[in-house]
Amino acid sequence: MASSYDPAQEGAQMTFDGRMSYGDYLQLSRILSAQQPRSTAHDEMLFIIQHQTAELWMKLIVHEINAARNALQIQDLQLAFKVLTRVARIFEQINNSWDVLRTMTPSEYSQFRTALGQSSGFQSYQYRMIEYMLGNRNQAMLRPHAHQPDILQALEAELANPSLYDIALRLVHEGGITIPDDILQRDLSLPHQADARVRAAWAVIYRDPNRYWNLYQMAEKLVDFEDYFRRWRFNHVTTVERVIGFKRGTGGTGGVSYLKRMLDVELFPDIWHVRTEL
Repeated sequence: MASSYDPAQEGAQMTFDGRMSYGDYLQLSRILSAQQPRSTAHDEMLFIIQHQTAELWMKLIVHEINAARNALQIQDLQLAFKVLTRVARIFEQINNSWDVLRTMTPSEYSQFRTALGQSSGFQSYQYRMIEYMLGNRNQAMLRPHAHQPDILQALEAELANPSLYDIALRLVHEGGITIPDDILQRDLSLPHQADARVRAAWAVIYRDPNRYWNLYQMAEKLVDFEDYFRRWRFNHVTTVERVIGFKRGTGGTGGVSYLKRMLDVELFPDIWHVRTEL
């Protein structure tokens, strides 16, 4: 019978005196003790795990974007493309998790919402880091992290680095398609604004993909990446509206109105806008 099967008979390690186990390697005792509901509401556990899981995925996203950026800087495009594909799939994974949270009704959320105090998802420093790394560099969003000097320093340090899109534009320039100096030498701490001259450079690539195949692939990887990112934002808006309607967010934002404004943010605007001209 299956119930009498002993894995040790096939060599499975069954004792761990002084040896590292699965739980040791993953530090599960720390991870699984990090859920500390502040109410007696059943659904608060779902809410906590949903957001903690998202933060773990975002930690991996930051790790992978750094790898993609480093690969582009040394022109290892195949590695960069692989990593960007992985990040797009991570966003797909996070997107799917909204389906779980949407099983929570407004009545169930209201049972513990006050326990959240002023905490809100827009205060996520990892989400802010991701946006800064991609090029959406809104310096006003540094303020929610002023009480944590180490996090503030990390975000400020990121503003001094070229974003993923800045590096992509440099590769376009090095590939023989002129990007104006004022774009290449702009203040990196500010967000890139859509520019007709940059759009024209992407148009050259899209009109002759065989000649500029690597740059063409890079553009499509960036579009694919942002496509999944936009879906994440849209699912966030839909979930919030479904659960709290148009109430203000716990952190003081307009809630749905704030999130809908974020839907208009374009990370790689020139690549999106060039499609109209092709």
